[in-house]
Amino acid sequence: MPKILSVTPPASCTLCPRRCRADRAAGQVGFCGAGRTLKAARAALHFWEEPCISGTRGSGTVFFSGCTLKCCFCQNYPISAEGLGREITPEHLAEIFLDLQRQGAHNINLVTPGQWRPWIIAALDLARAGGLHLPIVCNTGGYETVESVEAWRGSIDIWLADLKYVSSSLSAELSAAPDYFAQAKPAIEAMMVQAGRPVFDGEGMLQKGVILRHLALPGHIDDSFAVLDQMAAWNQADPGCFIPSVMSQYTPFYKAADHGIGRRITTYEYRRVVNRAMDLGLTDGYMQQKSSAREEYTPSFDLTGI
Repeated sequence: MPKILSVTPPASCTLCPRRCRADRAAGQVGFCGAGRTLKAARAALHFWEEPCISGTRGSGTVFFSGCTLKCCFCQNYPISAEGLGREITPEHLAEIFLDLQRQGAHNINLVTPGQWRPWIIAALDLARAGGLHLPIVCNTGGYETVESVEAWRGSIDIWLADLKYVSSSLSAELSAAPDYFAQAKPAIEAMMVQAGRPVFDGEGMLQKGVILRHLALPGHIDDSFAVLDQMAAWNQADPGCFIPSVMSQYTPFYKAADHGIGRRITTYEYRRVVNRAMDLGLTDGYMQQKSSAREEYTPSFDLTGI
C-alpha cells in the first residue's frame, strides 16, 4: 500500500461544537481527549447494531478513543473518557479497514470518529485505493456541527446517529453539553440531506441513509417524548427520510448513579416510550426488546484488531 503524507493536526481545533481551539499540532489535548496522534481501541466484527447494519456477517467496527460528549452513563467510558487506546498511523488504519473487509464485514463502522476526522478521511482514501468498497458508517452521538457533517461528504454513506435529548438542562447534567439539541437538530437535518433516503441491497443491508437512534433513560420519559416528537416532525415532513431506532439497552455504567440514573429503565417506562413512538407513526424502523439492557452486549476494549 502506498504511503500518504502525514496528517497535520489542527493548531486551533474546531472539529466539534466545543470549538475548544486546542493546539493539537503542538501536542495539546482537546476537550475530547484527543491530541496529535490517531488513537483507536478496538477493531472487530460487531453483531449488536441494527439488523440492516450487522446482518449475518457483522459490521466492521472501529472504536476510536476520546469523545466530544461527557456522558455520565457511557458504556464505552474506558475509551471515551479514560483515554484507552493505541496510537496508530492512517496507513495502519487503512489496513484495518481492508482486513475487516476480508473478514466479510457488511460495512465499515466508525464509532465516535469526529475528533479524528482528517486522519480517518486520509485512511479511507488510502483504503479505497487499495480496494475498499464497503459502505462507510459514521456512528455518532449526534453532537456535530453542520460544518463537520459537510466535511465528511464523499466519505460517509450511512449516518448512525443518536438524538439523545431535547432538554438543555438534561443534556448539561448528563453529557456536559447544554447546547446538545441546538447543535444536533441542524446537524441531523444535514445528514438526511447528504445521505438521502435509505437504500438497501438485495440482502436487506443498508447502503446509504440515516438511522436515528434514541436511548430511553430512566426517570426522563418526558424528554424521550420530546425527542420522539421531533423525530415525528421530520418523518411527517418527508415520510421515510430516516429509519427510527428506539433503544431500551440503558445500563447504569460509569458515573450514572452520581447523576440520578443509577438504575435501569422499567418495563412500564419503556412501554410508554414505545407506545408514544407508535402513536406518532415511527413504526418503520426498530424498537429494541427490553432484554437488550445487558452488560454482555458491551464490547471488551482489549485493543483487539488494532
